[in-house]
Amino acid sequence: MCSQTFKQLKSGTDVRGTASGGKITLTDEAVLAISRAFIKWLSLKYKKNRFKIAVGHDSRISAERITECVKRGILTSGSDMVYTGLSSTPSMFILLKKSGYKCDASIMLTASHLPSDRNGLKFFTPDGGLDSSDIDEILSIAESGDFLSGDGKYSEKPYMDEYSEILVKTVRSACGNETPLKGRKIIVDAGNGAGGFFTEKVLIPLGADTAGSQFLEPDGNFPNHIPNPEDKGAIESLSKAVIASKAELGIIFDTDVDRAGAVDASGKEINRNRLIALLAAILMKEKSGVIVTDSVTSDGLTQFIECLGGFHLRYKRGYKNVIDKCKELNATGAYSPLAMETSGHAAFKENYYLDDGAYLVTKLLIALANLKDGESLTGLISALPEPVESDEVRISFNDNSVDFKAEGKKVIGELTEKVKDTDGMKLADSNYEGVRINFPKDGGDGWLLLRMSVHDPVLPLNFESGTRGGNKIMADKLLQLLKPYSFLNTDNLIKYIHN
Repeated sequence: MCSQTFKQLKSGTDVRGTASGGKITLTDEAVLAISRAFIKWLSLKYKKNRFKIAVGHDSRISAERITECVKRGILTSGSDMVYTGLSSTPSMFILLKKSGYKCDASIMLTASHLPSDRNGLKFFTPDGGLDSSDIDEILSIAESGDFLSGDGKYSEKPYMDEYSEILVKTVRSACGNETPLKGRKIIVDAGNGAGGFFTEKVLIPLGADTAGSQFLEPDGNFPNHIPNPEDKGAIESLSKAVIASKAELGIIFDTDVDRAGAVDASGKEINRNRLIALLAAILMKEKSGVIVTDSVTSDGLTQFIECLGGFHLRYKRGYKNVIDKCKELNATGAYSPLAMETSGHAAFKENYYLDDGAYLVTKLLIALANLKDGESLTGLISALPEPVESDEVRISFNDNSVDFKAEGKKVIGELTEKVKDTDGMKLADSNYEGVRINFPKDGGDGWLLLRMSVHDPVLPLNFESGTRGGNKIMADKLLQLLKPYSFLNTDNLIKYIHN
């Protein structure tokens, strides 16, 4: 494989590609080379040549093929492999911290919420998930072909039962009760991903009635809906199930269970700003601190957190960015209990800063179990100011060959200067990504954020307004500022304004 091909498999802090169907990019050759490169990378980092690597996967249809390639790569590099079978991404890290497996590192085979023909590799050491620069180094080694050689040993030892018991003990310990969810109806929608374990292995042992749960069986074709807490169809499906089963709470996971969302008894979603606010309310009962989020969170969330006695730091998009900022704050003496993206990635200081959807849900379960008669989870966020409108529009580039990162950076930089001299617009006081513009009540009554996508050649535009029709007013004002940039495709924005 050429270096360009290896480079194209990088996706932030993971490796991802097309693994089945038409044009396969995550080939046997690529997976074998990357697996061997990971072992070489570990040897350079830890100054030894033999490791014990745990390997698990989600429900994707290419899992068996990719697993065999990873197995060959590890064993022929002289390291040992422990195969854990169907697993969640967070469990593959917790295994390194809380099990007796004595593994040096782990690999999770997943492409999160991406379509069924995709797959990927996510790497962990006891220090956590790898950084973007680490992935660059691994792919560079894969390109060079400079690998270790030897004969490793293979074994199989599932971990999900042990991981589930950790979650159960967490809830029992916090509630002081073996079955704190007795008498409560809670259902799960796993979207045919890896999250089906949560009903049988966590909720039922805690006493919950889970009748009405759906799509628990692993099926990498995802026949019912995309396993993604942000997907409207997925949330609608869960909402209907909650109402039909008269459940108190509905839980939804993404494919590999590092993200989660929820639906209340009325079928209303507890997602994005609402979910962050709920977790903030739960955590602030224990101790006030800094809640770190991505850049697209609302001004209402900021007000809510400040009313709880905390501080809201709106940081850069990308779950690794918010996690690293949370770690940085705590290292400098500040107290930051949570880093969370609106996508549903939530990392708690108390849980190794690991974005774990199942652990997120345990925090909700503890709060639910401790409610007094007449109280509800959503009652904890009744004071959250919520926008009348909230939308996203993606602005692309007319020429796919353009250096979109450079051009996008130029647009954002020039807009930042233009806004300073434009009536009816004001730059947000604190902003770490893109250009965030506030609009007065008679000029849109809200805010917009234009930023570069983390991975794709697009400029995502998020906006919220407290007035019906306010988003279109703000969108039109932005459109006028974007007219000089002929390389931008503003068709989606124009369509949004006139629909």
